[in-house]
Amino acid sequence: MTYVTVEKEQIPALKFRNTDVLTNLHERKQRMHHVSRATVLGNGYHGKVEIFFETADGEPKRVVTTIWDCDQEHLILKSGACIPLRAVTGIEFY
Repeated sequence: MTYVTVEKEQIPALKFRNTDVLTNLHERKQRMHHVSRATVLGNGYHGKVEIFFETADGEPKRVVTTIWDCDQEHLILKSGACIPLRAVTGIEFY
């Protein structure tokens, strides 16, 4: 799959769908584990990760940034932008 790279400052202008891109419960649990790990990496070491996600129109996007915080519904990025967790398809660590 080809992902379009966006800057974290562009994320507030994007629209996201209301349903989760992951339908499998195991994949959702694994995503939450990766998000938690990426949050520790961002806060403790200011480490960047690649976040893969989909917009409302189904277009695959990616952003390279630091995750500052997360909850059950959102990722909060270094710039203060938020990505709904339901839009995240994966996270890659450096």
